[in-house]
Amino acid sequence: MILVTGAAGFVGRALTPRLASRFQVRAATHTALCERSHTNLTVIHGKALSPEEDWATALDGVEVVIHCAARVHVMRESGGDALVAYRRINAQGTLNLARQAVAAGARRFIFLSSIKANGEYTLPDQPFTAEQTPAPSDPYGVSKMDAESGLRALALDSGLEVVIVRPPLVYGPGVKANFLTLARWLARGWPLPLGALTRNRRSLVALDNLIDLLVTCIDHPAAANRTFLVSDGEDLSTADLLKRLGLALGRPARLISVPVGWLDAAAGVLGRADDMRRLCQSLQVDMRQTQTTLGWVPPLSVDEGLRRVGLP
Repeated sequence: MILVTGAAGFVGRALTPRLASRFQVRAATHTALCERSHTNLTVIHGKALSPEEDWATALDGVEVVIHCAARVHVMRESGGDALVAYRRINAQGTLNLARQAVAAGARRFIFLSSIKANGEYTLPDQPFTAEQTPAPSDPYGVSKMDAESGLRALALDSGLEVVIVRPPLVYGPGVKANFLTLARWLARGWPLPLGALTRNRRSLVALDNLIDLLVTCIDHPAAANRTFLVSDGEDLSTADLLKRLGLALGRPARLISVPVGWLDAAAGVLGRADDMRRLCQSLQVDMRQTQTTLGWVPPLSVDEGLRRVGLP
């Protein structure tokens, strides 16, 4: 039996039917799960990721937990208590679930973390690796790193096999946030002043590639107590991403090459400096350890992953 938390979320909604084709699955969600029922799938509603939640019934007979639930990263979030809120859900809530998983006899706990546990940006030709010292820079990344540290300590004390997966931006059918905004601009044929953003490099991961890795980690003996970075295996500049996304949508990108300095200045005036920084900077991951350890190769190319996004 596999327990999936966050089963109504972007990753969980796609993961649960894939698992149910092979395993008995218990899908825990705080909201409604709008998927067709499957004979191998049982849905448990009303499960909140909190330090007080009782998971005993959901964990009964479970061998593997795939923990996708989280307080997600919110752009331009304000408030001095943001870190407290993230830690309560993403760190304390996760460890509460993991301790109860140990008590229930679960064998393995797969934690969907984030590349933000490593940091926000990378320098040219210096991608993040799983071995380097993490340096998260925002409350979301800090909370994910806190959860990872607690899970590793629990593994040492209890024998629970902990697997940590840190994805970069995940895209696919139903994607939201900035990726959806870009896709909508392209679909409407709007000209975009981002043609000069050709020197940065961003690692992305298609939803189907991430799910394939999570499934691989369920029973792979070499996955126990390891941290894995994941991507599509091809890093793109912002301009290249827009061109290839436009082709995938059947709406060729109309890019205008505006100097980066001008873009930065305009973004500052509009209060969107952080958004522009994400478009201009690099964030690359080195997943060679993942591939070597697990013998894993992303099944989808970038272009196929982008085609599966579909028109917004």
